[in-house]
Amino acid sequence: MGAVTSVDDVAGPGDLPFRTDVEVAMLLVSPHHRYEGRPADGALPAAGPELRDRIELRAGLGIVGDRYFAARAHVHATVTVIGLEGLDAVAEAVGAPVDPAATRRNVYLRGADVEALRGSPFSLESPGSGGPVSFRGYRPANPCAWMDHEVAPGAFRAMRGLGGVRCDPESDGVLTLGPAVLRTARPVAL
Repeated sequence: MGAVTSVDDVAGPGDLPFRTDVEVAMLLVSPHHRYEGRPADGALPAAGPELRDRIELRAGLGIVGDRYFAARAHVHATVTVIGLEGLDAVAEAVGAPVDPAATRRNVYLRGADVEALRGSPFSLESPGSGGPVSFRGYRPANPCAWMDHEVAPGAFRAMRGLGGVRCDPESDGVLTLGPAVLRTARPVAL
């Protein structure tokens, strides 16, 4: 995992030339917002299971069934991808375990510098999913005050620069848990 190869036998002109083998370690889909109001009041209960083995994405709309699907207020931010290595660093900084699901991101990767995806096109392909899903990374997924309450005291500050990247899918497709291929315009291995 995390090995980078340049243009290989599958890449062609105009493709994303750098391949990094990663793991899709967690997928989260939530039909409604759970962090509303004041953090001291606590999160709203989940409406059902939020962790998935598989998610469907639609170009320009996001993750089917997620709270940000086709939400105009979240243009260029319908999907959030985060690196688990960054959350490991947050856990070390705050001196407490971090439940990745408490960060409320959608796609949790291991094996790549996810923060380097900002402002860049990239694709993710899960084996047997029918092909890669193309994305465009936009802005950082900055942490909010809820992180101190739901993740760990100090997590709000510790997550700065490690909160992931907000992006939009540019093609329809499916992601599943397990090994995956991340293709990028520049190397993003750790």
